[in-house]
Amino acid sequence: QVQLVESGGGLVQAGGSLRLSCAASERTDRTYGMGWFRQAPGKEREFVARITWSGGTTRYGDSVKGRFTISRDNAKITVYLQLNSLKPDDTAVYYCAAGRPTVTPMASEAYEYWGQGTQVTVSS
Repeated sequence: QVQLVESGGGLVQAGGSLRLSCAASERTDRTYGMGWFRQAPGKEREFVARITWSGGTTRYGDSVKGRFTISRDNAKITVYLQLNSLKPDDTAVYYCAAGRPTVTPMASEAYEYWGQGTQVTVSS
């Protein structure tokens, strides 16, 4: 029943920034985590970041750690991903997802709900 809608993608020069948003249609259980994944053409889906609604515990993929920041607004039922120091390799469709607590938060199989994605293109 939960629907997730991503927005904020676009075209940006290398070194630039974007902020992605993921709006949920309704609240999930407070123990759920919200994740960001990305997928480039011909490549596997890659874990980017995760945050929990309760407590705000975060986790990042190695390729984006130090450059991207995940955050959430519980009142708006919205999760954000701030992308800084963007590189051409960051070009991909970025997906928002929601899932129960898991010992494998970096695995896409751990997430129950998915958005349709938003395109991020970084030019050199």
